[in-house]
Formats: sequence, C-alpha cells, structure tokens
Amino acid sequence: MNTLFNKIMVSTMLLSICSCTGNYLDINSNPYQTGDLTADDYALGSAMNNLAGCVISPDVNTAQFTDCVLGGPMGGYFADSKSEWKNTISMYNAKDDWTRVFLKSDRVIPILYTNLTSVELLAEKLNNKVPVAIANIIKVASMSRVTDTYGAIPYSKIGKDGSITTPYDSQEDIYNKFFEELDAAIEVIKDNPDFSLSKTSDYVYGGDLTKWIKFANSMKLRLAMRISYANYDLAKQMAEEAVADGVIEDNQDNAKWDYFKTNVNPIYTATRYNQATGSLTGGDTHAAADIICYMNGYKDPRREKFFVKSEWDGDNFEFVGLRRGIIVPGTDITRKYSGVNIKTTDPLYWMNAAEVWFLRAEGKAVFDFDMRVDAKTAYETGIRRSFEQWGVEGVDDYLIDNQSVPTTYTDPAGKYNFNIPLSYIKIQWDDLSTKEEKQERIIIQKWIANWMLGNEAWADFRRTGYPKLIPASEDGNQSNGIVDSEKGARRMPYPLDEYISNTENVEYAVSNYLKAPDNMSTRVWWDCK
Repeated sequence: MNTLFNKIMVSTMLLSICSCTGNYLDINSNPYQTGDLTADDYALGSAMNNLAGCVISPDVNTAQFTDCVLGGPMGGYFADSKSEWKNTISMYNAKDDWTRVFLKSDRVIPILYTNLTSVELLAEKLNNKVPVAIANIIKVASMSRVTDTYGAIPYSKIGKDGSITTPYDSQEDIYNKFFEELDAAIEVIKDNPDFSLSKTSDYVYGGDLTKWIKFANSMKLRLAMRISYANYDLAKQMAEEAVADGVIEDNQDNAKWDYFKTNVNPIYTATRYNQATGSLTGGDTHAAADIICYMNGYKDPRREKFFVKSEWDGDNFEFVGLRRGIIVPGTDITRKYSGVNIKTTDPLYWMNAAEVWFLRAEGKAVFDFDMRVDAKTAYETGIRRSFEQWGVEGVDDYLIDNQSVPTTYTDPAGKYNFNIPLSYIKIQWDDLSTKEEKQERIIIQKWIANWMLGNEAWADFRRTGYPKLIPASEDGNQSNGIVDSEKGARRMPYPLDEYISNTENVEYAVSNYLKAPDNMSTRVWWDCK
C-alpha cells in the first residue's frame, strides 16, 4: 500500500513542480479539505484535481496560450492588447511557441495521462470503477479541445505517461472513440450508484454522480453537433441518445471547476498581465469588438456582467471592444478599451445549461433531430438560462425584441473602424425564417451565453460560419496570403518538435488525414459545411 501510494504521489508531485507559475503546487493541497483523509483518499483527490486542471489549466501561462491568445480571439471574445507582440495567432503569423501549447505543453497531455494512470491504479486497489469513469469524461472534455485545434492527433496510442511520440488517429476515429468512452463511462456510473467521490476529490460536482451523467450526455450532444455536417447519421444517433438519457437543463447542473477559493483564477491573471497603473480594464488582453458590437446592438443587459467599462469618453463608448487582428497600438491607447470582467475566485466553466438548450434548438431547427422539445422553446430557454446564470433581469423584453441588430464598429482611436453590418438577425424567434437564419440566430445567442469559452466559440464559427466576425485588418493579417481574413484560422499547425521527434507519424497525418498543407488555413475533418 505504501509503495503504491509513494509512486502515485511522486508522479503527481514531479509534474506539479514543472509549473512556471506555481499554481500546480497548490493543486494537491485540497483547499476545501476538512477532517483527516486516508492516504488513498489524498492520492485520489490529488489525481482527480490534476485531471480536472487539464480541461482549462490553472497554470496561468498555459491558460493564457490556450484560452486568452488562441480560443478567446479566434472565437471573437478577446483581443490581444500588447503592442510588443509582433507574432500572434490573431495576426496569423504566430511562432511555434504560441501554437504548440495544446499538444506539446507539459501542463496538458502528460498531466492528463499520468494522473489517469494513477486513478486507474487506485480504483483497482479500492475496487471502485467510478473514479475511472469520471476521469474518462474529463479526458474527453480535455482532448476534444486538442483535436479541435489541430485535427488529427495522437490519441488511442498515447502512452500512460502521456508520451505522444506515437501514430496519429484521424479526427473521425477520435470522435468515434469519444462517443465510445462517454457511453462506457455513463454505463459504469449507472451500474455503481453506491460508489462516489469525496467532495475534496471533485470540485466540479461534489461527488454527485447524477450530475456527471448529465454532463457526459451533454458533452456527447456537443460533440454530436460538432460532426453534424461531416457525418449526419452518426450525429443524429448520438444527439438523440444523449437527450433521451438526460442532459444538463438547469444552471445547478452546470459543469464548472470551482477550485479558486484559495488559488487565483488563471484567466483573471492572464488578462491582467502588464496592466497599466491605475487601469481597471486589463493588461495583455481586452474584450473584443465583435461581441460588444452584438451586445450593444441588442441592448443586452448582460454587458455589465461580461465587460469592464471603457475609459473612452462619450455616451457611445461605455462598452467598446478592441478590434482583433490589428497592429496593436501602445498601452496608452489599448488600456482605454473595455476589459474582461472576471473575479479572482470565479470558477472555470466547462459547459452551461444555456449551451445545451441551444444545442437542442439547433438540432431540431436545422437538422430535424428529435430533441424532445420544439426549437422555439429550446432557443428561448437557452436565453433564459443564461440570464439566470448571470443574475440579470429583463429576459422577457429581450426575447420579444424584433427590431435590434448588432452595431457596426466605430474605433474610438479612429484607425480600425468597420462599417459593414455584421448581421441583420433579430433576437425574437421566427418560425417562418429559413433554416440558415434560424441557425445564425441560435448560434449568436449561444455564442453570447458561452462568454469566455473561446475554443467552443471558435469551433462553432468554423462549423457553421456564425457568428459573423470582424475580419483582421489589411495590415493586421500577416499570414502572407495563407489565411483568408473573412474565414479566419481554421486550425493550428502541428508543433515543430513533432517533425523532429515524431517525424514519420506527423508526416503520415499531414498526407493522409489533413490532405493539405499543415497551416492555419487547412480545415479539420468536421469543418465541411
């Protein structure tokens, strides 16, 4: 027993020490711990919490790369605001150390698989399969972000130590594996209702297994809708199965990692790096012009919850975002744009009830899936759940607004105006509109409700074309013609180290799975509308 415990603790501690910000040193301390824990409880809690940190990393540098300068800008939520950055994902000329993080960071895949192995060993020792089932749900939530970033990746053959010097799986095969793993996890949890996790091992649902089943089904629904244009029949089957078995419907079941009572939320820290003296709006990252144009046009009362008010003078500039994909001006200018409103203790959201209702609305309205609800009800419930989540009133008036549309972008600095309307879509549901209009309406509201889940927003933009976003400026697109500013980046290139340490496998993946150049303009498998 002591030998096994020591091996597990050494593996998790070694990985923890690698953190350049120190956040992972705290992850094994169980900040909500009460009473005495056995060695096995402590080891399991450490491994489960390290696993949870692989969806959105508590390590500030990792979260900055994956969510603040990749997912956030590509999804139309965040804008880079550091003028010293000359090679960025938003400008489509990022260097390898910006684009490799999901696949090559020691904070994601190595931690994920090493701690998954630890959970498997402990679960076998304790004769409890439930922790492994939950760990596999977390694995799918984490690795789906990785494959959606690159396309084909190593997956089924990754070693237990997290080594990815292995053959790649096609993205189609990876998605098939995701569905198998989610189904198997759900079955295990249902078959073992008397087993659970302690609250100190589960800062997502506090050991509530019924909520883990709902989250697994909701992930299954999300992934099913992701492949709706690539494999309609499988998408329909998986989506209908998920809804029939029970998905997240209320905010009390939202999937959120609520670990930041003693640790600081990494998105808070990352958005405030290099914050100007006296500024409240942010540092390296500010709110993007795109989402503020939509929400200003819709007179959305959630704005004060999402954004820090700008420092610009004028009634029209209370909330004003910074345009993405531009030559970023100096701090004396960028500090004036609206910031990201987030607290140090806020949880990291993985999925909310609003998103699930919008998934059901799109499934019914656009693809005619059996979502156990009509599209109008699902759409309106999604908006209601979002207002409830953020504690905002006025949803009834918002739902019947059939006049408001997104505003065009007026740059207070005067250089990067964008006068073309982003959309003419109104808020109020319209049963007589086309399927395309219904999809745009649903995705816009889903996008607003998924605020800060940038990688999810980027995936929806690539899959559906919505919401329509402000393109990179002429001088801001520095891809040398590789990336179309209207279409934006479709994926990230494979890390350069793959061509050194995993040459044969990465070259096979490029030739046989991507079937196109390994750059930002090549589409992943499901991006085929």
